[in-house]
Parts: sequence; C-alpha cells; structure tokens
Amino acid sequence: MSFDQTKESLLVFTLSDSSGETAEAVTRAALAQFSNDHVGHYRLAMVTTVEELKDIMQRVARQQGLIAYTLVRADLKETLEAEADQYGIPIIDLMGPLINKISQLTGTSPLSEAGRLHLLDESYFRRIAAIDFAIRYDDGKNPDGLKEADAVLIGVSRTSKTPNCMYLAQHWGLKAANIPLIGGIEPPEKLFILPKEKIIGLNIDPNVLLDIRCTRANILGLTQNSNYIDPHHIDQEVAFARNLFRKLGCHVIDVSKKAIEETSSEIYLYLRKQSTK
Repeated sequence: MSFDQTKESLLVFTLSDSSGETAEAVTRAALAQFSNDHVGHYRLAMVTTVEELKDIMQRVARQQGLIAYTLVRADLKETLEAEADQYGIPIIDLMGPLINKISQLTGTSPLSEAGRLHLLDESYFRRIAAIDFAIRYDDGKNPDGLKEADAVLIGVSRTSKTPNCMYLAQHWGLKAANIPLIGGIEPPEKLFILPKEKIIGLNIDPNVLLDIRCTRANILGLTQNSNYIDPHHIDQEVAFARNLFRKLGCHVIDVSKKAIEETSSEIYLYLRKQSTK
C-alpha cells in the first residue's frame, strides 16, 4: 500500500474495519467546509488485522495526517490508540462516543461486530440493486426498462444525468434511468407513456453549458468547429430540451449552479412529495 504525494497542508485518512462508507461520508461532509488547497482525503477500508493496522500507522506517520476512524473491534481500537500515541498522529473516533452513550443509556453492551450495518440494513441491498439499475439503463440504454424506474432523468449532454442517477441510487436506493436529449432526434416513444411525475427535466443555462463543454472538449481533444461546443448549436439543443419538457409536462430542475448533491436532493424531495399525494 502506498499513499499518493499530495500538496494539501493536511491529509485526512478515514479508517475502518468494514467498508468505510460511514467514515468517508462524515469526513467528506466536514471537508466540504474547507478549500481543496488546504486538505485532502484518503480512504482505508477493511482493515481487519493488528499487523495491517500497524503497517498503516507507520505509513501515515510519514504524512502530515489525521485519522478519522470507525473501528468497532476493541483490539484494533487499542492498537490504533497505542500506535497513534507512539507516532504522534492525531486521531478522532467518529462512532465510539455515540455507541458508548447508547450503551450507557440502555444498559446494554454493543455487539462490536464490524459491518453489522450492512448485515441488518435492508436499504443497503436496495441501494446495490438501484446502482445496478442505473448502470444498466444509463444514457438511454434499453428503453424497455423505463417503466421500472422510480425516476427518469432527461437533458442534453453534460447536465449530470448519470452522476445524479448514481447518487439517487447510492443514497436513497432509487432506481433512476436517464435519456440524453439530442436536438432534432425524438426520444424513445416509451418516454411519452410514462407518468409525468416520474420524469425529471434537467435544464441548464446555455452559457454555463458552453463553459462545461469547452473544458470537456479540451480534455477530449475536440476541434473548435465541433457542434459540441458551437454556441448556436448549444442554444438550439437547450431550446429543444425545454420544448420537450413543456410537451411532457414534467418537473424541471435548473442545474446551472447546482452541485450533484443539491440536484439529487431536490429530485428526492420532489419524488417523496409525489408519493404522498
């Protein structure tokens, strides 16, 4: 195992004896409050032996790092604390204080079994199935599957359809498919027979889209005369999408200034509201 060299002033390691998803989620929420120039992140999951943990601590000691951990096994926690004290590595227990408080208030002892969240949480398996669904029905593949979707995202290229589908699947277990809208080409007929409440139109400002695509074009090495980054062609694409949104009568979200998390949260809240009607 080796850690990439970083330019950040601090590297936060999330360490877990299970998948590490909990530690990473909490840490990323905290890191979002800081500039990327000041802090970075490295995930260390499935650490299950004392020997492996000691080796990791030696390597972390060479970095300017902090360890945020969710270890539940007592032997691993004791080793971590001893090694951290030896090397002078700052550590923070993300789950221990809460477990201890619950134990104190209920008068019961924790089971101390790594990965128990995934063993007990049915939503975990629902999320895995939803992720598989998002992959199978990404980018308009197999329109026959649209009727099985909880949500169908439509929009022109680079409106973050795929990332939003994956986020909806991973965080809420929602089966989301997406269909790219291409000017002058009618989308699949099956889209028009779906309940409009299932369809989410992702709108975007043409100027914002131009900036995004120009960056993408540079990475892909596209020529400057490509329709992909032609302002007039982009205006036509966005207009085509907006006309289709109106024709379908679907819910529309402007993603011009939204992060994936914001858009996905808005989609989730909208769908939840529709399900209660």
